[in-house]
Amino acid sequence: MTDVDFNDVQGLLRFGYGKMTQASYALLRVRDAAAARAWLRAAPVTSALTMNPPPPTALQVAFTAPGLSELGVPSSVIAGFSPEFVTGMTEESRTRRLGDVGSNAPAQWSWGYDSDLPHLVVMFFAQPPGLTTFIQSATGPDWSRAFEEMRWLKTADLDGVEPFGFTDGISQPRIDWERQRDPTRPQIDYSNVVALGEFLLGYPNEYNKYTDRPLLDPDAASANLLPAEDAPAKKDLARNGSYLVMREMEQDVREFWKFVSQETGNRDAAAKLAATMVGRTRAGDPLVPIQKEAIPGISPDEAGQNRFTYGGDPSGSACPFGAHIRRANPRNPDFPGRPASLIKRVITMLGFGPKGFRDDLMSPVRFHRILRRGREYGPGLLPEDALSPALPNEPARGLHFICLNANISRQFEFLQNAWIVNPKFSGMTGERDPLLGTRAELPGCPVTADFNQPRDGRLRKRVDGLPQFVTVRGGAYFFLPSLRALRYFAAKRSN
Repeated sequence: MTDVDFNDVQGLLRFGYGKMTQASYALLRVRDAAAARAWLRAAPVTSALTMNPPPPTALQVAFTAPGLSELGVPSSVIAGFSPEFVTGMTEESRTRRLGDVGSNAPAQWSWGYDSDLPHLVVMFFAQPPGLTTFIQSATGPDWSRAFEEMRWLKTADLDGVEPFGFTDGISQPRIDWERQRDPTRPQIDYSNVVALGEFLLGYPNEYNKYTDRPLLDPDAASANLLPAEDAPAKKDLARNGSYLVMREMEQDVREFWKFVSQETGNRDAAAKLAATMVGRTRAGDPLVPIQKEAIPGISPDEAGQNRFTYGGDPSGSACPFGAHIRRANPRNPDFPGRPASLIKRVITMLGFGPKGFRDDLMSPVRFHRILRRGREYGPGLLPEDALSPALPNEPARGLHFICLNANISRQFEFLQNAWIVNPKFSGMTGERDPLLGTRAELPGCPVTADFNQPRDGRLRKRVDGLPQFVTVRGGAYFFLPSLRALRYFAAKRSN
């Protein structure tokens, strides 16, 4: 077992740069491969090494699969990355699974589809007011020769509040950087600690396995790459890297508050319905009681709003099963009685064997965590102001969603498909995530715009006809390489 070389990891994964409240993302296409590689060799990419005092700026770089190809990375090497990364977010069957249909369909995106797919994203972060100066100094005179600027995604600092008006960024998994946790042991109680290999490639994940990735034969080009822990004779191109999912999600704040207001008739009831749909109050307090017992991986300073599970709310009467935060993180552990042997697992997967309560339980959340690193964009809008008519040419507002994970299919895509847009999540029917879900009909499920609130001892309360509050405007899968892998991508190559 080796320690993580933080000087080889891009800092976004460890720090998030929350105190650098200014940020802008440049979506680029390679114009001149040699010039692009030269710029990348000199780029001031910020590592995850702790610095005292912390730097006032940071720069991060991530690539799409076509971007690596444009830099001259051999196709045989690119094929070693995950199929999701190689085929991209807009592959036809994937768009259906992600809910990217109707108004979310990639053909209607502003970027990320077909010829509008970027080759790379360069992310700039700065403490105010230094962003403009930092971008000018970091890009340099050769930038325009190396890249075609597709668009700049600007961000906004809404002081920890997302555009709908709710405190955001409260719950994040704690990465086991020290590799002290044994993922082979059953996790009967919920824990917020997640194996390093769930986010950083080249290390064991929650299955105590190494995620598939490009392993290269040693040669002059790969000489500076780290060896693979699970195959020491090979060089590990992806070690200390991660997959970065980016989606531009426009939020209709006025429609959201207009709907809950019309549904309830007064301000207090509207705020309560909105909180029920989210699963938290606007201040970030969960709708279920805070636990007195400590939860592993949740520090005391965040315990006030993050120390809870849904164990005390089995009926969903306090926080509905369909509430956004319950879908995004069900906070469930492993369940006793899960089939252990290979034969029993196969029998269960085929639908045979004894039926019991656990057969309807969802997959343990520890296998599907993501690390969120998104930023808001557009002007803030208070709920009390959202009911007034929109201004002429009012700018769009929303979230540049960014998450990091080592397995796109099992983490981001599973969360999106099985929990967020699945109308049968947790045994429900006819509803998707009240905030993020599309309302498009499905075969065998013509209704997807309901929201149900269970009530102990009484009939559930149903809200129907939810509009679609969030529309996807762009997206792509990127690879966030280690500093060593970045030098491999940027190395001089003969044409």
